[in-house]
Amino acid sequence: MMSTAATRTRKRPEQRRAEILDTAAGIALEEGLERITLRAVADRLNVAPGLISHYFPVADDLVVEAFAAAATAERAQLFAASGTPMERLAQFIVRVEDARSRDMTRLWLNARHLSRFRPAIGVALAAQEELDRVQLSEIIDAGVASGDFPTADPFAACVRIFIAVDGVGGYVNDAASFEHPAYEHFVTDTAEWALGMPPGVLRQAVAERR
Repeated sequence: MMSTAATRTRKRPEQRRAEILDTAAGIALEEGLERITLRAVADRLNVAPGLISHYFPVADDLVVEAFAAAATAERAQLFAASGTPMERLAQFIVRVEDARSRDMTRLWLNARHLSRFRPAIGVALAAQEELDRVQLSEIIDAGVASGDFPTADPFAACVRIFIAVDGVGGYVNDAASFEHPAYEHFVTDTAEWALGMPPGVLRQAVAERR
């Protein structure tokens, strides 16, 4: 009589590695980079820790790559919008100001803290920041060319916008919520100022996409 038991399918190495990274990134977002261990990932995948160490012999390498994977996925969301430079910038701001981005904001804050003690995380952090700047700079440059953004220094505007994003993110772990227009629209207002736009123009564009 033929057994009806399900046969375990062996995954291809690239599939298994991607699964491990995705699981580790999930742990990072939910609990923090410090919580990524070979055992924690193995438990979530219901496999032996030895399988994880086969792909990541050094646990720190898994932590670094998990952060990079999460940041890469975030970038795909932040810069997914099409349309005019103003529309693309507005959608970027909607996403960074959205409460649903808080897990990723916490992860960036977590990585910045750990980079003081774990140089490999600092290297990964710098690499991901550079990739983000490239994406935002492309939008700004297009807006300067179209006349939407009057700034004379596009790169400085890009840097200032990301400083605003990081500044607001510094409050993500506060127990009490703080509601004030100066806080809630800080990224919008900073971007508007940095890009030389008339007051209220970017706020309106952002409001239309919420």
